[in-house]
Amino acid sequence: MKVVIVGGVAGGATAAARIRRLDEQAEIVVFERSGFISYANCGLPYYIGGVIENESDLTLQTPDSFWKRFRVSMKVRHEVTAIHPENKTVTVRNLENGAVFDESYDKLLLSPGARPIKPDFEGIDSDKIFTLRTVEDMLAIKEYLTAKQPESAVVVGGGFIGLEMAENLRGLGVAVTLVEAANQLMAPFDSDMASMIHAEVRKQKVALLLGHKVEGFEGTGAGIQIRLQNADPLYADMVIMAIGVTPETALAREAGLELGMKGSILVNEKMETSIPDIYAVGDAVQIKNFVTGADTLISLAGPANKQGRIAADNICGGHSRYTGGQGSSV
Repeated sequence: MKVVIVGGVAGGATAAARIRRLDEQAEIVVFERSGFISYANCGLPYYIGGVIENESDLTLQTPDSFWKRFRVSMKVRHEVTAIHPENKTVTVRNLENGAVFDESYDKLLLSPGARPIKPDFEGIDSDKIFTLRTVEDMLAIKEYLTAKQPESAVVVGGGFIGLEMAENLRGLGVAVTLVEAANQLMAPFDSDMASMIHAEVRKQKVALLLGHKVEGFEGTGAGIQIRLQNADPLYADMVIMAIGVTPETALAREAGLELGMKGSILVNEKMETSIPDIYAVGDAVQIKNFVTGADTLISLAGPANKQGRIAADNICGGHSRYTGGQGSSV
């Protein structure tokens, strides 16, 4: 059996290791678009802030260590550009040299994750505006901080990434303004609990603008102007966009897989998609909230790891089921 996995990190790398434990003879190939196949996403802001000092502390596995331990072929800087279910192949581009080739599979697992939301605002492509999702994003922010020594930053979005970036930028002595369109930070919290977060954020000398929407950007030479709806503009040396993520599913859509909410991939309890022998896991799939029974998207490592294990079990002939998640986080 030959298994091709698209995407590493939580879902894909976990599935690869599990498949190897269940089947010593399977040929397993993982294609990862970035340069890193397994890393601690939650630590990225803390490397930027210097709390985590060594980049290597974020790297859980490398292609070499994965091969030595599991005999899994990890191909970093390789992007899968098309899926051909009719002949069970994928088209792959080597991002290092531009070479394009087809790879066959018996079973295909999609773990493409999600990408940061970047609204089509005027000026959004400024080199002073950053998102944080991958190690490469982290290194770009770190390099900018080192080279430009910015004195001020605007963080847009009051979820986990926004708060963690505000915390770490303040730790570096940067003046931070946190802008959130809703009337509270951390949307999953009840308002009385969120008020405690607001108090702590202000205590840390982060300027907090709740109920304000960003509507565009404009370069000002050395810095950037952030235009707000029904409010005076802000000025800063850099901007962190952290308003959420959306499933990375263009590949699945073009292959004809059935899609769900926000373009996510529809899967059953066995993590099977609508096309035989193609499975999907992680931030890109629609699941059930097992408390409410409603369809939902949960972009957390815990569910992705569980789904990777369950998909691996079923790829190897098992009968594991994923019954949903509740989105708990800490």
